[in-house]
Amino acid sequence: MDGTIRVARGEADLALVHGVRRDVFIVEQGIAEEEEWDDLDATAEHLLAFGADGEPVGTARLIFGEQALGLTGGIEGRVLLGRLAVLRAARGTGLGARLVRAVEAAGVARGAREMELHAQVHALGFYERLGYAAEGPVYEDAGIPHRTMTRVL
Repeated sequence: MDGTIRVARGEADLALVHGVRRDVFIVEQGIAEEEEWDDLDATAEHLLAFGADGEPVGTARLIFGEQALGLTGGIEGRVLLGRLAVLRAARGTGLGARLVRAVEAAGVARGAREMELHAQVHALGFYERLGYAAEGPVYEDAGIPHRTMTRVL
């Protein structure tokens, strides 16, 4: 697998991002379409990962600036990693971890000192291995148990 990761640019790339998220979150996990799509997509920085065949196999997004302040409790220097999705065929290859690190690098490039994410509970161990610490109680988002996690960058 090639595993090239790059910033998504333009409507065509955003359609690829949405295709990966549709496969993982809507089809595989059964999340309602109206819960998956939000206004944050328009201003977030999206990353796309590609397989050796040039097809998209993963994505994640970075929410920064004023929107991040509103979603992370107003903590200056904190950005939000969200919508990490890797197609089933690309799981277990290290691509998810590489996407997390790419989002972190994009956050640092925007002046971030901390990263927050809202992890599905089954993925807590994955994020803990990448240096994230869980905080606060478990809560439901789109019918799936989640927990907030943070990491100093």
